[in-house]
Amino acid sequence: MFVLVEMTDTVRIPPWQFKRKLNESIAEELNKKLANKVVYNVGLCICLYDITKLEDSYIFPGDGASHTKVHFRYVVFHPFLDEILIGHIKSCSQDGVHVSIGFFDDIVIPPESLQQPAKFDEAEQVWVWEYETEEGAHDLYMDIGEEIRFRVVDETFVDTSPTGPSSAEASTSNATEEVQKKEAPYTLVGSISEPGLGLLSWWTNS
Repeated sequence: MFVLVEMTDTVRIPPWQFKRKLNESIAEELNKKLANKVVYNVGLCICLYDITKLEDSYIFPGDGASHTKVHFRYVVFHPFLDEILIGHIKSCSQDGVHVSIGFFDDIVIPPESLQQPAKFDEAEQVWVWEYETEEGAHDLYMDIGEEIRFRVVDETFVDTSPTGPSSAEASTSNATEEVQKKEAPYTLVGSISEPGLGLLSWWTNS
């Protein structure tokens, strides 16, 4: 679930922080820049693990700050494919079951990856597994807030860096629509279509 990623960055330390230890100032700046941010094709950055190397610091003309090239390791949330995770159902929609694991919410289990046969209950706004038994079908509801065990089967990274207008004729209304349709920078796709996966309450005696 969590991995250590080796990174390199040039950190700018303003003059009023020169009285502090260099390592402390650099650690604070790196966490300020990266913590709780998604790095494209890397994952969700959590916190600095350690600094492995500090190169020489430079002060450039016209800027009183120091600039130091830093080699460091960062704790990143990036589950591997086929990893089993446990989260809570955040909401349900026609697109599938949306899951949160507390600090990360962009997880979706599409309809085709649910236990089958499954149907979407429009009135309750939840997905239902129509579990077949010898006595007939039983409806097992995937209620909001329930704990759910799922397998990570895919991931999607979206480059959300700022870009210029695509054309000079782009209207304000189009720009507003683009903002509304903005995708999450990092999304996990899950599956519960195998025994043992799904709501924890399905597989426990209690």
